[in-house]
Amino acid sequence: MRRSVLIDRRSFVKAAGAAFLAGLSSEAAFALDRADAVFASGFRAPSGAYGLALLSEEGEIIAQVDLPGRMHGLTSCTATGKVVAFARRPGTFAIAVDPGAGSEPTVFACGENRHFFGHGSFSPDGHLLYACENDFDNNRGVIGIYDAASGFSRLGEVPAHGVGTHDMTVSDDGRLLIIANGGIETHPDFGRTKLNLDHMEPSLVISDARTGALIEKHTLPPALRQLSTRHLALADNGRIWFACQYEGPRNDLPPLVGYFGRGEELRLVDLPEETTEGLANYVGAIAVNRHNNLVGLTSPKGGLTVTLDGATGARLRQTRIVDAAAIAPGAEGFAVSSYDGRFGRTQSAVAWDQHIVRLGTL
Repeated sequence: MRRSVLIDRRSFVKAAGAAFLAGLSSEAAFALDRADAVFASGFRAPSGAYGLALLSEEGEIIAQVDLPGRMHGLTSCTATGKVVAFARRPGTFAIAVDPGAGSEPTVFACGENRHFFGHGSFSPDGHLLYACENDFDNNRGVIGIYDAASGFSRLGEVPAHGVGTHDMTVSDDGRLLIIANGGIETHPDFGRTKLNLDHMEPSLVISDARTGALIEKHTLPPALRQLSTRHLALADNGRIWFACQYEGPRNDLPPLVGYFGRGEELRLVDLPEETTEGLANYVGAIAVNRHNNLVGLTSPKGGLTVTLDGATGARLRQTRIVDAAAIAPGAEGFAVSSYDGRFGRTQSAVAWDQHIVRLGTL
């Protein structure tokens, strides 16, 4: 088992390098000097423009870059310090930021007749980037593979073994791809319209990272066919946590979070009814704090953040946060942002987007 590590400000400063630090304004340098950790998040500015920001745990913006459109999820690499943000479905751009190189961000696109689903992950050594993509003409998800060491040129793709491939991650040893297929058919000709809500096909997949060969595929019971398996978080004991969004009747209260591991069946967590009601059938983001063995959930629709025991799945606490959007591991628990610009102790003029990542988290 790997020992869990959270990068601190000193580690980030060392990785970022002199060129990045020299380019900071005095206010940004002061914020970084006071920070214990550094996060990355997408945002919408008051002007309506979109960007990607590096910020402290208090929500103070350290650096930012412009984006050509709205992003969704993002990933960071502990081996190289690079951060990649992916366009919101059905966008086709991604942007890579490398603070240590002191160079301009790299904007790259997915393959022809593909679009990004908004999430991806680096290989542990930082050589490859994997991205969730839609082969929309054939109604299947794929995992695009990019050369992270050479300008993020596209090397190819492997099947995701499902439809609506929203999220994915990589096992700690780099051998496995873990994939959340939301089961929802979409096509860019119809914008963001969901085309198959009456016959969804959600699934959770483990495949071989080298070949893309299917190792395991887990589906939900027929009664939960409209429970879209959307987001993933990996614990250091190999347990894979997943969070869901329900597309069925509003009055239903299906389970919204669960876990599994290689060779294990899915287990759905039975949360207290008041918690399930508060999540409003929509978990927007999930995170694992390995250091404290905790699982965190947010629901912007319910205005709720929930902390679970990573060993048992028991609810430990829940907090009302209006527009609670993104969640990432903090020093003790979780950092949470909101659509209305709150992060830590700071209320910003920007609106934070649905996902954040703590740089260097293992």
